[in-house]
Amino acid sequence: MSIIVMDKLGLAPQIQATLETIYDPELKPANIVDLGLVYEIITKEGGIAKIVMTLTAPGCPVAGEIMNEVQEKVAAIEGIKEALVELTFDPPWTKDMMSEEAKLELGFL
Repeated sequence: MSIIVMDKLGLAPQIQATLETIYDPELKPANIVDLGLVYEIITKEGGIAKIVMTLTAPGCPVAGEIMNEVQEKVAAIEGIKEALVELTFDPPWTKDMMSEEAKLELGFL
């Protein structure tokens, strides 16, 4: 699944690179982008960035940790004044959303 990007600030590539440094501890070594957990990257004038993402399961025990890390790391990017993280389960995550590389790393291929 590809990430939907709406980028008024030109920072989406930097945001995506930052998101690629975040891992679900239960599914290392694949990052949240390769896992297909990031659905949208949106930037708006005024330095606002919004990340729409999901989790592998609604009851994910590390949900708060992952979302906090996303918010903190995106907020630390130069040019971002506010980082918002929206959690969605529509569509629900499936293994099919993972990149081929992530499937290989995790033994699904």
